Parts: sequence; C-alpha cells; structure tokens
Amino acid sequence: MSLIDPRAIIDPSAIIDEDVTVGPWSIIGPNVTIGAGSVIESHVVIKGPTVIGKNNRIYQFSTIGEDTPDLKYQGEPTRLVIGDNNVIREGVTIHRGTVQDRFETTIGDHNLIMAYAHVGHDSVIGNHCILVNNSALAGHVVVHDWAILGGFTLVHQFCHIGAHCFTGMGSAIGKDVPAFVMVTGNPAAAKSINAEGLRRRGYTKEEIAAINKGFKIIYRRGLTVEEALVELASLAETVLAVNLLIESLKSSKRGIVR
Repeated sequence: MSLIDPRAIIDPSAIIDEDVTVGPWSIIGPNVTIGAGSVIESHVVIKGPTVIGKNNRIYQFSTIGEDTPDLKYQGEPTRLVIGDNNVIREGVTIHRGTVQDRFETTIGDHNLIMAYAHVGHDSVIGNHCILVNNSALAGHVVVHDWAILGGFTLVHQFCHIGAHCFTGMGSAIGKDVPAFVMVTGNPAAAKSINAEGLRRRGYTKEEIAAINKGFKIIYRRGLTVEEALVELASLAETVLAVNLLIESLKSSKRGIVR
C-alpha cells in the first residue's frame, strides 16, 4: 500500500524514500529529496533544491524551500538542507540560501519549529533548538545548539544566538547573544543565565555556578568584552564549560546584547 496520497502532486524527479508518508494536496517539486520515515502532512509545499533527512514531520500549510524575497536573489539554484528528527509545525516558512552568502539554509537534527515561525535565507539552526510560535529569523542568522526562542522573537540579520540561550516572548534581538544567556525585551537585554535549561541538560551545580560567575563578569562589572575575556580565561582553567561562553564572545561580529 502506497504511503503517498493519490491527491498529492509530486514531480517525477523528486527522490522520496518508499517509507515517506505524503498527505493529500501537498505539492513536492523537482530537486527535492526526502529521507525514510518522514511524514509530510496535507497542504504542504516543498520546493527544491531541498534535501530533507530521515524521520522529519512537516505539518499542514508549511512552505519549505521557497525562493528568498531578498532583492539580490536572481533565481539561482540555491539549497535548503534539513537533517533528521525535526518537527516543523503548521504554517512554517523556510527559505533557501543565496549565492551572496552560504548558498544554503541549514537546519540540523532534533529541532522543533512551531507554528508560523520563519527561517530566512542562509540561516543556520543547530541541533535540539526550539523556535516557538511566530518567532522569525532574518537572513544570515545562526542559532546554536539547544537554544530556545520564545514566541514572537525577532532576530535581525547576521545575529548569532549562542548555545543554550533562552529568549523571552516578544524579544527583539539586534546583536549577538552569548552562550547560556537569557534575554528579553525590545531591544533585547541580558537578564541572567539559562540555569534551568542547563540543569535539565545535565550540567553540574559547579558548572552552572561558574557559568553564572562568567555572566556577572560580562554584565555586572562594567568591563569591556576584552577585559571580561581575560577573567573568563582564568575561570575556564578550572571549569571547562566556560569555554563555550568564551568562544561565543570571541566569534561575535555584531557586538553582544547588553
């Protein structure tokens, strides 16, 4: 028995594993590859070039792999690559990359992208991230592993959201968010570390205490980033987890939220 509903419209060139389920009135275009165990619900539009891995579930009315509205885009065959075990809920939009940047929009594994979220061109989402309803990434945004974006979070182009970050509902982010940091507001401001998230992921009390100390070095002492990095390096000698915070500061090109 076929797992593809006869009312679905699928381009003959699409490569769809025999274990993929496709619901009625979904449209899958040319240059699309979908891996085993994935479920495409009804009324989904997938355009290529797009590669979707294994065991993903894409809900109704999502548009995956569409051209970017970036005015520099001139129809080049750029890509979208989605990993494994992702859940993409209702009405999500994800655009392919541009030749001016990465050529590719990339989404890793085990992510939850909730209803009406948007992932702009050339963005990168790591693994185990959550984008809550109506959160939106402009082009060229990087979201690192385990980050959670609260509902209606808006992220300016080229911003980096560090690993294990948490953004409050309605946050407007115009600068980079260092690893572990919780932000909220418009414009977004740093409030604390994501201690509860770290506990859930197995960080020890000692590691969380050191990360919190690192947060205070950056945000409570009136230091420049360069001055803070010197003190963080000393802290990281005894608690290696602090290195992730250091790396996110060193890689920042837009400056960090304050």
